[in-house]
Amino acid sequence: MNYKLRCVHCGRIYDPNDVRYTCPICGQRLGTLEVIYERQGIVNRDFDVEHRGIWAFSEFLPIKREHFEVPLLVGNTPIYEERKLADELGLASLYIKDDGRNPTASYKDRASAVAIAKAKELNIDTIYCASTGNAASSIAGLSAASGMKSIIFVPKSAPAAKLTQLLVYGATVIAVDGSYDEAFDLSMEIGEKFGWYCRNSAVNPYLLEGKKTGAMEAALQLGWNVPDFAMVSVGDGTVVSSIYKGFKDLKDVGFVDRIPRMIGVQAEGANAVMRTFESGKFDVPRDMVAHSIADSIAVGKPRDVLKACKYVRASGGRFVSVSDEEIGRAVVELSRKTGVFAEPAGAAAYAGLKKIHDELKGRSVIIFVTGNGLKDVGSARRFVGKVYSVKPIKEEVEEALRNAGAI
Repeated sequence: MNYKLRCVHCGRIYDPNDVRYTCPICGQRLGTLEVIYERQGIVNRDFDVEHRGIWAFSEFLPIKREHFEVPLLVGNTPIYEERKLADELGLASLYIKDDGRNPTASYKDRASAVAIAKAKELNIDTIYCASTGNAASSIAGLSAASGMKSIIFVPKSAPAAKLTQLLVYGATVIAVDGSYDEAFDLSMEIGEKFGWYCRNSAVNPYLLEGKKTGAMEAALQLGWNVPDFAMVSVGDGTVVSSIYKGFKDLKDVGFVDRIPRMIGVQAEGANAVMRTFESGKFDVPRDMVAHSIADSIAVGKPRDVLKACKYVRASGGRFVSVSDEEIGRAVVELSRKTGVFAEPAGAAAYAGLKKIHDELKGRSVIIFVTGNGLKDVGSARRFVGKVYSVKPIKEEVEEALRNAGAI
């Protein structure tokens, strides 16, 4: 695939052999790059997602024809039509794309698979990232399967389940006594010093290309009939940007006739991208000290803020923020109404839909659930009922059932 890299800030175009990560003129924060393709001929429409996962879309990816493929099936995650819930919310239709079903239980596997393929191209055997959990477990798991070393920088507050995942996969874990943003900056300094391959969100332009396959897969599963709106949780801004780009790439080759309006959903305590978007000055990020139970999107210094704002505006969409209370209730409600157990960041997209569903009446909507709820059961536990402990006596069981309202 022939492609170039274009700075989203200044528009300069680079050959991928000349620049690896960000625009040298605009810098690491504003100089994030987007991949632009030089397509020739008709793109194949025979996508064997069932057996190949994201690699079914190789013609849309910036990889060599003989690229390395992670020996785990990434992608091919289910999409569910929720007719009853759509009726409750007054929607024409509602679809849930459950990416908690990826190998390490998050959407980040799509990006990590492509990052590993690029590292293999460069003959680099060590890959690193900073993460609140999901990107870390993703790169750790897929690196283990690919015979690569992984170095992970996490904030010390990362959930225990996610930290355990990293150690099980054999990653070297550096827990930074600080925020995600501090862990990010430190990882860049150390990673550059030792020449490791960077899997940090936004800094590496190829991550977005892996993540866009979620949108492509959804379009394929829906028979190329894309919904009116896409609800996506937002932290750094890369996932919402990737969903837009996935649909756009399909539209550019005539596979779909439109792009859904992107609705980026942020936690109220970590809504820096929304603040920047609403200010109208996309190249002046509105950073903040972030806090939320949705640790995967608790980002105060978003690295893909410029791209996210531009892409969401191009789609005709916008941002909305939700409280931690709304996110917690969404975890439980989504599970009970659909059977999809999402971690707080994944359920944030549903919380956003609940908040604005009156504005979307009669329209079709897709929700991207980006992580499995088992990654953070502690947060979910705060929003559910108690366990009824009894002795092995029938009468006590019946009393407990009455107290629970089960009989």
